[in-house]
Parts: sequence; C-alpha cells; structure tokens
Amino acid sequence: MRLVIWLVLLFIAAVVAALTLGNNDGLASFYWAGWRVDISLNLFLLLLVASCFALVTAIQAIEALTTLPKRAREWRLSQRERSAQLALREALAELFGARFSRAQKAAQKALNIQSATPELAADQSFMALAHLLAAASAHRLQDRRHRDEQLTRALELARRAGGARAQEDGARLLAAEWALDDRDAARALSVLGELAPGVARRTQALRLRLQASRLAQQPLDALRTARLLAKHQAFSKVAAQGLLRSLAFEALDGARDVDQLRSIWHQLDPADRRDPLVAARAAQCAGQLGAPDDGRGWLRPFFDDLAELQSDERAALATALVPVLAGCGPDWLQRLESAQSRFPRERSLAYALGHGLAERQLWGKARLMLETVAEDATMPSPPRRRSWLALAALAEQEGDEVRRARCYEAAARLP
Repeated sequence: MRLVIWLVLLFIAAVVAALTLGNNDGLASFYWAGWRVDISLNLFLLLLVASCFALVTAIQAIEALTTLPKRAREWRLSQRERSAQLALREALAELFGARFSRAQKAAQKALNIQSATPELAADQSFMALAHLLAAASAHRLQDRRHRDEQLTRALELARRAGGARAQEDGARLLAAEWALDDRDAARALSVLGELAPGVARRTQALRLRLQASRLAQQPLDALRTARLLAKHQAFSKVAAQGLLRSLAFEALDGARDVDQLRSIWHQLDPADRRDPLVAARAAQCAGQLGAPDDGRGWLRPFFDDLAELQSDERAALATALVPVLAGCGPDWLQRLESAQSRFPRERSLAYALGHGLAERQLWGKARLMLETVAEDATMPSPPRRRSWLALAALAEQEGDEVRRARCYEAAARLP
C-alpha cells in the first residue's frame, strides 16, 4: 500500500514538472568580457539549486572537519560523566544492599572520576552526594574517622554550591542521626541547632531532636518536641498521649527540691497540667519533697469535678492525694465524702477518705474505712500496706498492742 502511494506521488510530481517546465521558453543570458552565454531558464534554475546544495554540503564538511577535536573532547567528557554517574548509582545500590565496602569503593571511584576531570569537578552537588554516600558506608563500617572526613567535605561542597541546599540539609540530618548512634547527645543537639528554621520543623528533624533530648536527659525540651510531633500527627493519638505523659513524669521525677518541682510544673504545657495522671505524679513528688500544700493545690481542680474522669484516673488521683493530706482542712473531708457517696464502689476513694479522716483525728470513721480497704484483696499492695500501717498507728494510740501487732503482721505479709 505504501509503495502504491509513493508511485502515485511520483506520477503527480512528473505531471506537475512537465506542465510547469515544458512550456517555459525563457532564457538566462550571461555577459563576460564581450562574451555572451545563453542557457534555458530551466537549466539555470537546476544549476542554481545544485550549486546551493553543493555549497552547503561543502560548508558542513569543512565545519565538521574543523570541529572534530572539539566533538572528540565532548565525547570523551560525556563518557567520563556517564562512568561517574554509573559509579554513583552502583554505590547507592550497594549501600541499599548492605554491601558497604563495595558502596564505599564505588563512591570513591565516582569522586576520582569527577576530580580528574576539570569540567566535571565544577558539579559541586554531585561531589557532595558522592561524599555523603561514602560517609554513610563508612558509618555502617564503624569507621568514624573516615565518616567524619567525608561528611565535612560534603558540607563544604554543599555550602559552596549555590543550589545544593538539599545536600547540606541532608548532611546535617545524617550527622545528627549518626551522633545519636554514637550516643553523643550534645553533638546531635548542636548539629540540629544549625539547621534552618524550616528544616528544623520537619518531622524527621523533630524525631531526632526528641531522641537527642531524651538521651541528654532534658525531659522538658523532649516534651515540647513531642508535642510538636503530635501536632504534626507523627504518632497515633494513643501513642502520643502515652509519650507525653511519660516525658512529663520524667520531668517531674527529676526535681530535686520543691522550688525546682514548682518551676517544672509551671513550665509544663496547660494540656499536661490538665492531665489527671500528670497531676497525680506531681502531687506524689510534692509529698516526697515535703510540700503537701502544693500537691493538694494541684489536685483540687480534679476533685471538684470527678464525674468527668475515668475510674482509673480517679483511682490515681485518690492514691496521689494520700501522701499530701498532712495539714488538710475540713474542706477536703467534704470533697472526699462527696466523692465517696457518688462512687461508693471505688475503693481508692474510700482509701483516701480513710486517711483524710485519720488526719483530722476522726478515729472511729477512719478505722472503718481503713479496715475496708486493707482487707480488700482487689486493691493494690501499696495502699493496703499503708492502710495497715495507719491502723497499727491508731491501735498504738489506743494502747491495743494485740491489734497493733496483727496490723503490722498483715502489712508485712503483703508482697
């Protein structure tokens, strides 16, 4: 079919040429030094076209001949660039394949090719990436000296290259990650502090900062970073809540005196201070440091509205209240009695009420509540032991040595 079409087009061209050129009677005359040459116009046009074609062909041939060295140099340059690119891809593939020695050799081969070619050595981004691959391979091989050298070189090249900002940010993030692998929290925090503000807010940078802050035992900084990660939805809701609580616990447990505990409490985020479990831990720390008034003040907002809390949260608050009941006023007895009447089946509230009654020296009611808690096998051992000890102290005040000995024995039997 294609052959038929070409034949038809050839016939059409022949017919058009015959109709156009067959009736052309024109002449082209040339004069030179008294001579005259006449040729047909058709022949002149054909000769003109042929001459132009020959001239263009000659010019192209001369140009190809004169530019041959340049084209040969460009070909050699493209071959070397291709070899460098192949070596870089090989290094990347070997690194992903956990063949770190081969990856390091391939990256070094790419660097050697680039360095030996002045035209390619100007590509700072390529050089920085190759140094990063070599540094990553050295890190996997535990060669810290070579890793640091390659990383420093990559950072220098990335800073000199105007468009290699991504390589510089990647190098700093890798440096922070490697510092964490070396358990060097100070270096990791220093490297992360050099990041640009936009890069420092990325999820990976925040994850590294969280790990570095925890490694450096800076729970407040870690808590702020974890809250940013939670806002970025880097964790599930349950995992974020658990992590924030554990970091708040670490910060509160690290207080060495009452002033430091108060400072840490006020530095916590308002959302953390509204968490019943965090407030319970703060009250426990206040009781251990001899500041019961502060502990009760932190727990008071929760006891004013216990209905909105879960049973485990109410239990934690009641358990945390007992160590800070020293010096409590009658208003706390009203709160505890109201809570006990609203939730009569929750032994933890009875436990707190019993110790509150004992603190106010209402021994009859206190003894009834404490015995109920101490004999309840479903209660945890620490509250039961504390209740038995309180009953023993009450028996000692009443002069009942037999009951006192029985209470001490029961407390000693608890695990």
